Order: sequence, then structure tokens, then C-alpha cells
Amino acid sequence: MAVSDAILTRLLALHPKIIDLSLERMERILARLGHPERSLPPGIHVAGTNGKGSTVAFARAMIEAAGLKTHCYTSPHLVRFHERIRLAGDLIAEAHLSELLEECEAANGGAPITFFEITTAAAFLAFSRTPADYLILEVGLGGRLDATNMVGHPRATAITSIGLDHQQFLGETIEQIAREKAGILKRGVPGVIGRMPPEARAAIEDVAEDVGAPLAIAGQDWDVHEQHGRLVFQDGNGLLDLPLPALRGGHQINNAGNAIALMRALADSRIGEDEIARGLETARWPARLQRLKGGHLSGLLPQGSELWLDGGHNADAGVVLAEALAAMARRDGKPLTLIWGMLNTKDASQFFRPLATLAQRVITLTIPGEPNAIPAEDLAATVRHLGVTAETAEGVENAVRQAAAGPASRILICGSLYLAGHVLAAEEGTEMSAVSGVARR
Repeated sequence: MAVSDAILTRLLALHPKIIDLSLERMERILARLGHPERSLPPGIHVAGTNGKGSTVAFARAMIEAAGLKTHCYTSPHLVRFHERIRLAGDLIAEAHLSELLEECEAANGGAPITFFEITTAAAFLAFSRTPADYLILEVGLGGRLDATNMVGHPRATAITSIGLDHQQFLGETIEQIAREKAGILKRGVPGVIGRMPPEARAAIEDVAEDVGAPLAIAGQDWDVHEQHGRLVFQDGNGLLDLPLPALRGGHQINNAGNAIALMRALADSRIGEDEIARGLETARWPARLQRLKGGHLSGLLPQGSELWLDGGHNADAGVVLAEALAAMARRDGKPLTLIWGMLNTKDASQFFRPLATLAQRVITLTIPGEPNAIPAEDLAATVRHLGVTAETAEGVENAVRQAAAGPASRILICGSLYLAGHVLAAEEGTEMSAVSGVARR
């Protein structure tokens, strides 16, 4: 076990028995650490139900295309915890991470604190001590009371989308969830607002008016669409004719638009149209409709089959995933096999429903090593209830082998970022972190 994994395992033991979203624990530990959140590079803060990670990936690629150094904080990790913290473009080193975690552990003094809070404090320490031009922060959960919201005055903010997810923490309605996510808006700081339901947009506009945050709203102040194999972005500053994004799926057009609108909000003369174009072409974000090639699992497939991976896990993610898969099928007619695993904290039926008419074959599995995983038989029953034939498999490799035994097809593994971590580790032949990939609160 890596030294950092041993420390992270100890930190999990500090997790409160009842999870309450609050900034009090963050205020306490950051004060003991000397307030590193006050010494950060200019920040970009990104919230949203879906699309946060992809928007962050595009924004980071655009800034780095300008030759600028960028810190980046994302969650959850898929294979190794180090994925969450990028310092000036590079994943944090093991020795550095271990030192920071131990420093935070000592400062906390054994007091209750969530895993996400204390590791966010460690990230702030790292970011405050390493020079960079920008810092991009992805919200973990919600916004208003998220640990990342200790950053007082970022350069720009973005809310990518609003949907029903994490209702036990954020509220039961779209409006309530939107207000929680709008908690990252700050007075005088431009906020980019992506495409979302009208009721969500209205709630965010109310919050923005209260705090004095100027907004750039999709469909009103800026727009983005695909046209003749190009991405077209237009706002009050003019029109950009750009290459399509490297990340696949029609939904990535909107995520790319969010990132472009952020670059316009920064108004940094070093980040122009050429840098935005290179960022679109070079952005990478694993487990977002990712084609797997050249590894162990993809090597199990017969000629003509493809292996894909997506970590989307809520109803809105099921819709955009179905749209992307339907577009692929229209192009080449390749039959679709789904390998599906999910956690019991998500609505499995709502996620799968848009996919039900696309899949010729469904193989369900229980996500390995996850106590909250839905049993494979229960997922299969959900599939059958929606009128689709289902079979079960034990483990990721066995599921891929079962899929490979049939006719050549497009095989998609989906339903959970937890599952995605196991898939990437198996494909790459690497060992997963001993600490689960979930963004624990």
C-alpha cells in the first residue's frame, strides 16, 4: 500500500457519522493551516449536476495551450487519488501528497471532518505553495456549502447544468438544487450559465441578482452548436469557427461552449481563438464516452468489436449517453451491448430507461468491493421490467468475456464512476488506490 493510501485510510476514520453540509470544519482547519485559501492563483470555480469535469478539462486544455501553468482540483478519482490534484499541469507526486496529508492530519488534531474536506484542505495547501497562472476548482457536491467554496473571490465561475441528483443533500426540486449550486456565485465575478431547465435558470438568476454577480447565459448571451463538422460559438464579442471537441458525444458541444464562455469571461489576451481551438482538440477526460484500445480488456474482444466506457450515473446522464449511442448506431449500424453496474444511491431505472430501446444485449454486474453496489440480479430485474433481456456476470473481466462471446458489437460499460475505476485499472494493468474513488463528503 502506498504511504498516501495509508494516510487516506486513517483520514476516513475521522468522517462524521452523520454527514451535514457545512463550512465550519473547513474554516477551522484552514485557520490552523494559516489560511492557504487566501494565497491561491486566480481561480475558476465550476459547479453543475453533469458536465463539470468535461468543462474543467476543456478549460484546462485551453489555458495550457497558451503556455500557462494551471492547477486543477477534480473529484472523484477513478484509479488513484493523485488524479484529483494537478500542480502546474502535473499530477501531484506521491511524496508531496503524503507530506501534505500528514500536515493536515496534524492540524486537524483528530476532530471530526469529512474525507473531502480534509483532502480539499491539503489541495489548497499544495496550490498555495506552487506558482501557477490559474487554478480550476471543480465543486464536489452542490456549491454553497461545498468545501471548495472557501475560495472567496475567483476570477470566474460556471454552472454547467442542473438536474435531479444528490437530493438528500441539495433538495428535492430543480429550483432548490439550482440555488445550492448558485452558492458559488460571487459579487462582481462573472458567472457562466450553461443550458438547463427554465426553472433552474430562473433560480440562479435570482441568486445572482441578490449577490451582484454578472451572468453570461447560454442561449441568451452566448450560443454554441455544431455546423458542417465544425463548432460555432457566438457571443457579444463575435463568432468563433472552431474544430469539434476531442471528447465524444453531442453533449460535449455544450460543455465546450461552457469552457469557451469561461475563457471569454477571463478576458486574458494570452488565450485567444488559436488557444481555444487547440484546447478543444487536445482535451482529455477519462470515462466520458471513452474508447478503450490496446489494453487487457479491449484485447479480449474479437475483431470488429469496440469497447467503450462511461461513468455517467443519473437520469440526465442516461439521456445524453443514449443520444450519443444512437448517433453512433446511425453512422455504422453496429449492435450495442451494455455492461451495467450501479450504486444504490442512484435511480437505476431512470438511468437505464433511455438506453432500453438501444441495447440488443445487457449484462449486469455487481460493482466489485463496493458495499453500496446494486446486486447484479436486481439490476437485471430492472432491465427485464423495461422489456429488455438481461444476463448477469461476476466481475468486470468475466462480463467483457461474456460480451465478447457474442457477435461483433459496440460494448459499453456504464453506470458508475466507481465501476469506471475498476475498468480502467483492469484495462491498464494498474493497481487501484486502496481508498475508494467516491468523492466522500
